Amino acid sequence: MVLIPAWFSAADERHWVDRMQTRLDAPRRRAPRSDVDLVERADRLSAEYLGARARPSTVRWVGNQNRRWGSATPADGSIRLSDRLRDMPAWVVDYVLLHELTHLLQPGHGPEFWTLLEAYPHRDRARGYLEGFSAGRTTTGF
Repeated sequence: MVLIPAWFSAADERHWVDRMQTRLDAPRRRAPRSDVDLVERADRLSAEYLGARARPSTVRWVGNQNRRWGSATPADGSIRLSDRLRDMPAWVVDYVLLHELTHLLQPGHGPEFWTLLEAYPHRDRARGYLEGFSAGRTTTGF
């Protein structure tokens, strides 16, 4: 829903609705779509936030994670992201990917783990987005 002033003409309304839709869709277009994109994204995030210390052996989309957004196996360095994330904004996908990269360095969710994630500027926003998405699915019957 877009709220506009009552005095807008039909042309003004079309212009502003189109403009706002473009702005809302932009982050989604930048989200990684392929496994190759995920690997590149993981390398960039590791370098930017983890000093390039997290080096996954594989990063891929999977369709069998319905209760998790992602998972990592530190023993073999593999990371899997739920394909439910594909249409979410890039900053949300980046958070989940960074979360899983951090697990390659810190397997649990102890204080060291969360300290490593503090540098990501959209951490709390992304967590809220995912919580809201999950809550919306349970209340709407998805």
